[in-house]
Amino acid sequence: MSVYLISYAASYLFARAGYYWLSGLILMLAALFLYWYDYRRTENIIHLRGLFSLFWGGGEGVACLKLSQLSSDWSIITWLCFLVAYLGFYMTFEFMVRTQGSAGGQRSSWFSFKGYEKPLFLAMLLTTVLSLGAFLIEAAILGFIPFFIKGMPHAYSTFHITGIHYFTVSCVLVPALSVLYFSIEQGRNGFRLVLTVLMDLIACAIPVLCVSRFQLILAVGLAILTYIAMEHRLKIIYGVGLLLGMIPIYVILTIARGHDVTYLNGIFQMKYSQMPIFITQPYMYIANNYDNFNCLVEWLPSHTFGLRTLFPLWALSGLKFLVPALVDFPIYVTKEELTTVTLFLRFLL
Repeated sequence: MSVYLISYAASYLFARAGYYWLSGLILMLAALFLYWYDYRRTENIIHLRGLFSLFWGGGEGVACLKLSQLSSDWSIITWLCFLVAYLGFYMTFEFMVRTQGSAGGQRSSWFSFKGYEKPLFLAMLLTTVLSLGAFLIEAAILGFIPFFIKGMPHAYSTFHITGIHYFTVSCVLVPALSVLYFSIEQGRNGFRLVLTVLMDLIACAIPVLCVSRFQLILAVGLAILTYIAMEHRLKIIYGVGLLLGMIPIYVILTIARGHDVTYLNGIFQMKYSQMPIFITQPYMYIANNYDNFNCLVEWLPSHTFGLRTLFPLWALSGLKFLVPALVDFPIYVTKEELTTVTLFLRFLL
């Protein structure tokens, strides 16, 4: 905790002085150290406190680099919000560890899932059928599939039918369910094994056809996290290999979306116009969450007490058409096209 507090204070002071590289670098190094500290003690690659330190603190450090003209100095309230969020998680985690024992060193007891092979298989089958059916309905009604549309950068954004798209993207759950199923059933039923592999292929093909990089990464990431949670081990070298294997797919989907370096650097208003695309995109996906949060802090006139968070309910139930005021809220962002907002932002609306 002391490492984070000292680093956070130093990062704040460097940012106020305009030394953004130092501000970001010190937070990223602190995040890496805190993750390594928890991993070294527990040998658990998905130690919750370590992961939160890595992604929350590291992401904040990335945002502090201010590589885009859209980035601005954060409000003191924004800095305090981010600090309180980390302290709240840290203290809650520490309290749970002290009251309930070690969190992360023991192997999970997955034996209680034995006998649930059929329900798991049916859950995968139902999810796959619903997702594939919703995708085909959207493709038929809209008349196109984003992957096959050239020169249309916003093809994915327009491939969306209210109420149906939620089922289309549910395919991201299938790979994680299959990992759980394989670990329990262990391939004893050859027919189900073939069907499960086929369902995994469909679940990964839908994000590719939708040219959705996030959904594909989420599907693979959930499967990996499920495996680690069950086995409590995954060699870091394998994790790096998986990451490297995802890069070509990510690049292909970027090309399929009609996004080139000039276009993206122009949209993101990068200070260095020739910034490589493999730096520009991850940077903006991460940094813009924090910058948009700062916009919220500075511009939000009043709290909606969670009405925006319930948007899926208003959409699926059709209430948004009967009572438009339920969804009639502005989104406070750095730029109209960059609407990336995360749950920690939505819950504050």
